[in-house]
Amino acid sequence: MLMTIAAILIVLWLLGVITSYTIGGFIHILLVIAVILFLVRLIRGENPIK
Repeated sequence: MLMTIAAILIVLWLLGVITSYTIGGFIHILLVIAVILFLVRLIRGENPIK
């Protein structure tokens, strides 16, 4: 579940970068959250990429 959310957040961030459409810093906050979720899974010893 966390990886699905992280993947969606990363895709949204990439769309924001590619289209130059950012809602303030919101899209970058989404990226930070996605990276944190990825690192949490990695630290817990779970496979971060299924």
